[in-house]
Amino acid sequence: MISSRCEADRTVKYMPGKKQHKTLHVKNMVCPRCIRVVREELEKLGISVNEITLGEVNVYYDPEVISQEKINETLEANGFELLIDKKARTIEHIKSYIINLIHYGDPGKYEQQNFSSLLEKELNMDYHYLSSLFSSVENITIEQFIILQKIEKAKELVKYDEMTLSEIAYKLGYKSVQHLSNQFKKTTGMTASQFKKMASNMRKPLDSVN
Repeated sequence: MISSRCEADRTVKYMPGKKQHKTLHVKNMVCPRCIRVVREELEKLGISVNEITLGEVNVYYDPEVISQEKINETLEANGFELLIDKKARTIEHIKSYIINLIHYGDPGKYEQQNFSSLLEKELNMDYHYLSSLFSSVENITIEQFIILQKIEKAKELVKYDEMTLSEIAYKLGYKSVQHLSNQFKKTTGMTASQFKKMASNMRKPLDSVN
């Protein structure tokens, strides 16, 4: 009996295939379609996706069976990238958070707080550090990135022609329609009315807005 028990213990101890919970940080996830594609591609590899948001995927799989290289190869084939470097993950987290808040979030959330406070809370890091890191890598400030994303969202809403410019300004957290109008013209080189006439060829992928 003792011999059989020891043999059984050895079988359990050396049994291959131990799945682990991991968090993958993925670059260029900027929209719901991206989330769908990443989920589908990871599941094709045999990875269980527990939770997925812009830029971050909580998964369950056996790293001895599915390598990090294979995951990255699959992601890159679809326009994404697995982020390993901590600073790169932080920058992507900043970008994903801003994009998600402006394009898919609750407009009222950033009317009550400024972005610096929201980012500090989201990443649990000092904003001055985040700002310095972002600028050194992206060559624009976080504030400039926020403006560009807001204007890109404004372009989308102007194109749909379902809201007045005043309503768009309120939705995007501007204190006045004039403030939005000034930033819109400064960023695009034209007024909202002029843009509306040329809108069909003016939109950009969100990850290339910089």
